[in-house]
Amino acid sequence: MGKKIKNQAPVELGQEVSLWIDGLGSNGEGVGRVDNYTVFVPYALPGEEVRVIIETVKKTYSIGRLTKLLQASPERQEAPCELYGICGGCQLQHTTYENQLALKTQKVKDIMVRIGGLEENRVLPALGPQNPWAYRNKMQMPVGGIQGHLRMGFYKRGSHAIVDGTNCLIQRPENNEIAKVCYDLAHDLGVEPYDESSGKGFLRHVIGRVGQDQWMVILVGTGPNLPRQEEWVQGIRQALPKVSSIVLNINDRKTNVIMGPKNRLLWGETYMQDTIEDLTFSLSPHSFFQVNPEQTAVLYNKALEFADLSGGESVIDAYCGTGTISLFLAHKAKRVIGIEIVEPAILDARKNAAANGFFNTKFIVGDAAIEMPKLYKKGERPDVIVFDPIRAGCKEEVLIAAAGMKPKRMVYVSCNPASMARDIAILRPLGYEVVKVQPVDMFPQTSHVEAVALLVQSPSYAEEYKQ
Repeated sequence: MGKKIKNQAPVELGQEVSLWIDGLGSNGEGVGRVDNYTVFVPYALPGEEVRVIIETVKKTYSIGRLTKLLQASPERQEAPCELYGICGGCQLQHTTYENQLALKTQKVKDIMVRIGGLEENRVLPALGPQNPWAYRNKMQMPVGGIQGHLRMGFYKRGSHAIVDGTNCLIQRPENNEIAKVCYDLAHDLGVEPYDESSGKGFLRHVIGRVGQDQWMVILVGTGPNLPRQEEWVQGIRQALPKVSSIVLNINDRKTNVIMGPKNRLLWGETYMQDTIEDLTFSLSPHSFFQVNPEQTAVLYNKALEFADLSGGESVIDAYCGTGTISLFLAHKAKRVIGIEIVEPAILDARKNAAANGFFNTKFIVGDAAIEMPKLYKKGERPDVIVFDPIRAGCKEEVLIAAAGMKPKRMVYVSCNPASMARDIAILRPLGYEVVKVQPVDMFPQTSHVEAVALLVQSPSYAEEYKQ
């Protein structure tokens, strides 16, 4: 028995306990209880009885390591990836995909009830893809080890230790090709890998982006000169003829941030092209672009459906990024105004709008918390406002300004249902009620889930939508 923790938790470090799992945590771990005290158990599923060893004890929760399944869920399966449980990329390979969708639906329901104050039935069943594997169009692999004995792959769960492996089952196969070629080149050319603790070495990450017809390879290094550059370029071009762009990204800071601010084009085009349905986008090395194009189309089409446009509406797309949702909206809106604080993203948005023949769009560089009140003061009264913020959600000033504009509908797209539920709780007293919330599984095999919510202006309007 381990040492008693001062907070008087009902468990101790090293103690072995049995418990029932009755829920799923935000990171995909099972949730059980000992005397109403929470125990998180990675790789356990709701409905299972498990034996665990307590490895972390805090005041309000502990973390246990699963040692034995006393009663397994009928939805449990053998994870197909040989690195599952070591690599930290996936959290739910040990259950069927049908159950993953059910768990994610319940996760969004629980969040909306607890934080948003909604009824559970406002949340619809999660939408998943036909194939929940090989979907990621962007790969980022850290490089470590020592010269001549490189490690390249993924971070071990809960750490920055690198798990060797260039074959990921949720990556598109083309990205695994890029990873293998770059690993072999780095080894054969004697490149010195970066060491996080000392800050020494050169090669930090290998990034691959694959589109319909073009691929981009980004090597992240600590300086502007790639050792044996010509051999790198020749080796990549010979092995990967679909590569249209080879870039050196320079990150000389001692940081966990993957990319630095500057790029050097080593060969090919500055941009690569990718598509979502009938829209084409030019992507630079720093461009944000959804990693699952099939499910992105599902998510954005659901946002377009919720916007309910007939051709005469004015729409504001707050947090518009590179304009992906804006262009979906521009298909059916009279006018779309996009707002984004990152200037390169707005430059990409303008370029993408022009390339796709949309001239009913306007893109503004600025903080939505500042620009929304400005637009309100100028008399802007959109019919629809769309939010697609970062994980932290919207600033309250944005929500207040949006409600003050009195749009008929608001559509909230979120990669973090918890922050969306918090913002919904702010919007409800301002006169907006949630009609429905649609979870969309953008990242199968992981604990992440996105959602899109429809909010309308008045209870009578909400009743009309429920019919």
